[in-house]
Amino acid sequence: MSTLGPDEIKRYARHIVLRGMGGEGQQKLKAARVLVIGAGGLGSPAIAYLAAAGIGTLGVVDHDTVSLSNLQRQVIHQSASIGATKAESAGQFVAGLNAHVTFVPHVERLTAENGARLLAGYDLVLDGTDNFGTRAISADAARAAGLPLVSGAVSMFDGQVTVFAPGGPQFRDLYPDTPDDEDLPACEIVGVLGALTGVIGTLMAMEAIKLITGIGDPLIGRLLLYDGRAARFEELRYG
Repeated sequence: MSTLGPDEIKRYARHIVLRGMGGEGQQKLKAARVLVIGAGGLGSPAIAYLAAAGIGTLGVVDHDTVSLSNLQRQVIHQSASIGATKAESAGQFVAGLNAHVTFVPHVERLTAENGARLLAGYDLVLDGTDNFGTRAISADAARAAGLPLVSGAVSMFDGQVTVFAPGGPQFRDLYPDTPDDEDLPACEIVGVLGALTGVIGTLMAMEAIKLITGIGDPLIGRLLLYDGRAARFEELRYG
């Protein structure tokens, strides 16, 4: 198991004194290799909190570039990053936050053809992409690789998060039918509240940390729904 240096012991002091986490949990985080698919609205808070938590190796898959309209919710990017690739911009953020994290940028789009290659060598995957097709590809790739997947989605004022784990219910159990594109309007059309992505993206980071450390009960077979306007959480079981 990875050992912690003096600077890391001080940096992660609130984790180390936390009952249930401790030094052993922090060492598990340092040894972990986590891949985040999408460095946008959901990926941004997930990347920020995973880097802050001390994930040893953090990979990010994103082929897109930073635009001005992203900055309302994609909080790891800055105005000076406009035009840069999101994966590279995310790397600059992580480097400035925690030098103990090894960052691996994958400046490409996830496809059914490259999924196995991109996921190779990682222990856990987070999918924060903004369209159903890519989420399905992420789920299929994670299942084929035998990796747990934390999956989140947002639209307008509402969000959801769940975990697909080996041996548990999978993406196709939750979504047996592929919806039509017109039934799933993009946020460019219907909009999304910026802070909503922070709520769901942070929950995704929380689930990842739980899976790595063995703390608590992950959202396996459970879909957690958040209604931002009513400030209400609900849970649906599936599988």
